[in-house]
Amino acid sequence: MPVAIVSVNSEPRYRWSRENYSELARTIDIWRMVLTFIYFIWLDGKKWSYVGGKTEAKVKKRTRNRAIWLREALLQLGPTFIKVGQLLSTRADILPSESVEELSKLQDKVPAFSYEKARKIIEKELGKPIGKLFAYFDRVPMAAASLGQVHKASLFSGEEVVVKVQRPGLLKLFAIDLAILKKIAQYFQNHPKYGKNRDWVGIYEECRRILYEEADYLNEGRNADTFRRNFRHVGSIIVPRIYWRYASRRVLTLEYLPGIKISNYDALEAANIDRSSIAKIGAQSYLEQLLNHGFFHADPHPGNLAVTSSGQLIFYDFGMMGQIQSITRTKLMRTFFGVAKKDANEVVNSLVELGALKITGDPGPIRRSVQYMLDNFMGDQNGENSRNGSSTTTLESSSIAEISDDLYDIAYDQPFRFPATFTFVMRALSTLEGLGKGLDPNFDFMAVAKPFALELMENGSSRDSGSLPSVIFGELGKQAAAASNSALSLPRKIEDTIEKLERGDIRLRVRSQESDRMLRRIGNVAIGGIFAFLSATFTLSATILLVNSWYWLAAGSMLLALCFLIIVLRLIARLDRIERMF
Repeated sequence: MPVAIVSVNSEPRYRWSRENYSELARTIDIWRMVLTFIYFIWLDGKKWSYVGGKTEAKVKKRTRNRAIWLREALLQLGPTFIKVGQLLSTRADILPSESVEELSKLQDKVPAFSYEKARKIIEKELGKPIGKLFAYFDRVPMAAASLGQVHKASLFSGEEVVVKVQRPGLLKLFAIDLAILKKIAQYFQNHPKYGKNRDWVGIYEECRRILYEEADYLNEGRNADTFRRNFRHVGSIIVPRIYWRYASRRVLTLEYLPGIKISNYDALEAANIDRSSIAKIGAQSYLEQLLNHGFFHADPHPGNLAVTSSGQLIFYDFGMMGQIQSITRTKLMRTFFGVAKKDANEVVNSLVELGALKITGDPGPIRRSVQYMLDNFMGDQNGENSRNGSSTTTLESSSIAEISDDLYDIAYDQPFRFPATFTFVMRALSTLEGLGKGLDPNFDFMAVAKPFALELMENGSSRDSGSLPSVIFGELGKQAAAASNSALSLPRKIEDTIEKLERGDIRLRVRSQESDRMLRRIGNVAIGGIFAFLSATFTLSATILLVNSWYWLAAGSMLLALCFLIIVLRLIARLDRIERMF
């Protein structure tokens, strides 16, 4: 079957791909990007920076432009930052939805390196001349990415293969970049504004771990083998076989499996392939990965999916995989009951146990956000909401992309976050839903997912405690018992509380906004008085020096006086702003 070959530019268009690129130049490039981004954030917070006044539409447009700039800046910085950007696209708690969306589009298409460099790496890693390893080796790469590039080849046995070769100097570049990134993470961690409720060092460590895992081609090979074993009985899914005799940490040889790109709809039509069937196979395969295997492809974009002439789905590139802990029946049922009762506390607690939510601060905003989601997505369209003209929708009528966008909007700048695994799942589901609708305009991901959910519930209930109704009545019985125990223990709890109050064991912490405001005002006034005194002192000194013809010293003293005066004026403006807030 013919395969579309990508024209790859081998010229080093980026600074990081040059032979004489120094560590100092790399440091300057990275910090320049970081400081420029910080300046943009500062500028966007100033009303005067918006021509004609600050409006919601202008803020939205500028945020989108900043997100595009950030994506392009990370692309220019090369492999490390391309991967970091892709990982940051899972952090909707620290980036606005526009940035999350743009970073998720970050494609690591970069110039290829020369055949001579690829040959040296292969021969060094596999220990033999390339002519003794392969009967044929194409000097022109099929495609190039940030971590490496792919060449078509054939073995002496006649089997056609593809050879992935890691980019030269990649691990050295990782070491330089990660050392700089660690300092950047520590800077933001200690920042009074950007470090609040943020574990930047933890984010750095997570990125570092994933980067080195993806750069290890032996790890990718093991992932591919695991993925293929999981689908060994499914004829509609194909995974390339790994040739372990020709594999190392920097070289990976795989079975050559050509196919039609899943987003090439015209080619699929020309090959007389049922597009709606492909959409269904893709959705079912992913639900199988999530619900049954617990091991899923974390990056199912169109470049990693292809279709054979017989309508089978091919998966490529297993460098980035996700794992889900087995979901116990009790935890899952607890989540279902919480959703059914619209009980935010129950849902939050069950999600924490399932590992789908991490609380990093006050849980109050989290519960309010979950309650908002329950009220807006779990409404009865034919019931009270419809009668009142409410726009509340149900999960069945919402797309995965819409749900994930709402989740990201809620998570942004809140004291909780979705773990990387959860956001990988949501992004992958959104991508598959988009591909499904492209293949078949009538594709409904929720309709495909419903049988899997019902099977999971029925199988789980039959394994644990018989039929599904028995589980439901059992859960209701547990809740009734818990309620009765709480009622019986209430008098004792009240008595214990009164005894603690009498003994002075209970301490009450009272915070007054008015007193806090006055204390802040007094502190600012005191600081302002000090700077005003310094300004007057340096002004007087400048006058004396000027009279005695010490012009340069007088100018320096006057400059310091002006600096202190500006600080005083800023403090006064801050006091006025605080007064208006209250």
